[in-house]
Amino acid sequence: MDFLIYSICFGVGLVFTILSAIVGQLFGGHDAHADVGTGGQADAGFEHTGMPGVAPFSPTTIACFLTAAGGFGMIFSRIGATSSVYISAPLSIVSGLIVAAAVFFLFEALFRKTQSSSESHVSTLVGQLASIITPIPENGVGEIAYVQAGTRYSAPARSERGIRINCGQDVRIVRIVGSQFYVVPCEPNSN
Repeated sequence: MDFLIYSICFGVGLVFTILSAIVGQLFGGHDAHADVGTGGQADAGFEHTGMPGVAPFSPTTIACFLTAAGGFGMIFSRIGATSSVYISAPLSIVSGLIVAAAVFFLFEALFRKTQSSSESHVSTLVGQLASIITPIPENGVGEIAYVQAGTRYSAPARSERGIRINCGQDVRIVRIVGSQFYVVPCEPNSN
């Protein structure tokens, strides 16, 4: 009976994982109309920073736990020394928790690494030179281009003083609010 329970846990976890991968690829996770930054992925959660991450009790970690606990339970129930349900059940639960924790920490590290590669560097842009690629109208929004770490980026920009700034003019980034850059025109000798 215990082998059947372990087999069911293993099967449910494995089927859930496979179906999630297939359905996620077929539908792309884009049916949600809320802009939450997760791309519609069920395994994405949020950290205290508001940035996407993996939650400890996400469908991914739960599926990993079920699959691992079921698989280890099937193995432990076939070994003579651990065939008793009183030994195989705790061992399979602990093994499932270890595998789920490893998956959680792996995904957490991957999310942290990818987030820090772009988001954390935005604060270093204050004071940097940029050029206007779409004119900024008076009290309006235009676009700037700037180079960071050898890569050219563009971003929406407003004039800090609310004045018009023409295309091609050099500006200095003075502050960043959300995704909006505030700039001031450079003086001719400030380059």
